[in-house]
Amino acid sequence: MKKMSILNKLEKAGVIAVVRGKNKEEASKATDAIIKGGITGIELTFTVPNAEELIGELVEKYSDREDVVIGAGTVLDAVTARIAIMAGAEYVVSPCFDAETAEICNLYQIPYLPGCMTITEMKDALKSGVDIVKLFPGSAFGPSIIKAFKAPLPQLNIMPTGGVGLDNLADWFKAGVTCVGVGGNLLAPAAKGDFAAVTEVAKEYVAKLELIKSEV
Repeated sequence: MKKMSILNKLEKAGVIAVVRGKNKEEASKATDAIIKGGITGIELTFTVPNAEELIGELVEKYSDREDVVIGAGTVLDAVTARIAIMAGAEYVVSPCFDAETAEICNLYQIPYLPGCMTITEMKDALKSGVDIVKLFPGSAFGPSIIKAFKAPLPQLNIMPTGGVGLDNLADWFKAGVTCVGVGGNLLAPAAKGDFAAVTEVAKEYVAKLELIKSEV
């Protein structure tokens, strides 16, 4: 039940913010700004120094928000996955598929979203209990590839990351994705310390997503 509840929160969030930062403070402020703007899916990457500490702090800070879901990104191995899970991460994202990471996530009933580019990788991920595959980088394909992947694997749930923006958000969802990962243009103002701008961009994503859902 725990795993399904988290998966439902990810699908409901629709837009998952991939949070990076040069330090823990910047990533923390960016996360707060993003959530303030209405995006409730957060993927805190392990490229952020002391990421596991920040994951724990964010999970505690937003414990009263049932809609907010905090996960760990750029998880390269099972050891890091367990560290993230022990810190409170509700889901784990990798740039590539790793069988041992899938096993540790299954053990703790935590969704694992591995990056995949081919049908073979996606099939292997499904066999290992993966519920949502991260199409990465999405910019290498574009929305039209979703139909091709779903033809032989109609049960596939896909989250494209990389190359997803306000200009093509509707195209991805119309193509049949479950949710999307966004980072670059959303986090760009944070590098300059302009967290208010991050909030405004987040609001634009939320408004766009609501419009897309209303047209489905």
